[in-house]
Amino acid sequence: MGFWSSVREDLRTVLELDPAARSKVEVAMTYPGLHAIWAHRIAHGLWKRNVKLVAKLLAQFSRWVTGIEIHPGAVVGNRVFIDHGFGVVIGETAIIGNDVTIYQGVTLGGTGKEKGKRHPTIGSDVLISAGAKVLGNITIGDCVKIGASSVVLNDVPSDSTVVGIPGRVVIRNGKRVKQHDLDHRLPDPDRECQERLENAVAELQHKLETLEKRMEEKTHDSAVQQSHE
Repeated sequence: MGFWSSVREDLRTVLELDPAARSKVEVAMTYPGLHAIWAHRIAHGLWKRNVKLVAKLLAQFSRWVTGIEIHPGAVVGNRVFIDHGFGVVIGETAIIGNDVTIYQGVTLGGTGKEKGKRHPTIGSDVLISAGAKVLGNITIGDCVKIGASSVVLNDVPSDSTVVGIPGRVVIRNGKRVKQHDLDHRLPDPDRECQERLENAVAELQHKLETLEKRMEEKTHDSAVQQSHE
């Protein structure tokens, strides 16, 4: 598919998916997610032709204008819709299928421990909600929904819904998986440290009270023994 054919298809996709979109002209001029996708297509073409410095410069300019960072090496499919999109980051070796919707704050990143293919592969017909993080060389199947602020670190089978930190499958093939006590809160190191200190103080206090009680009993027994003598 040629560049302009892809542009027309992108415009149709936004008009179908976004009820706030009123016209092709409005979408083409005011949707930063589309601008980032269009800039990426040019940058990716340059990247494949080994014009990597120019590709990186174009990607950096696009990030500055749109607030969306897509590495020129990433492979992005057709009809990918980045809605709002501010803070979206897509890594170099990420692969995104067709008909994928990505909301603001999403990261398709690495874990910092891998080389080579270090970013996720996203299937087709996938919805990645706001703030979700999909990290590492993992595979997300087709028709997957990833909940807001989820952190996905493992492969996800097709036709699934994932939520939580870390991400867990809660619906698969339309059926609810085993119930989980989901905790969407991020770790609080200060609170955890305070709880450990409070537990340690309580344990020391209990030991001190026990020791004092034993000493009182020993003193009492000694006094009774002396009175008998």
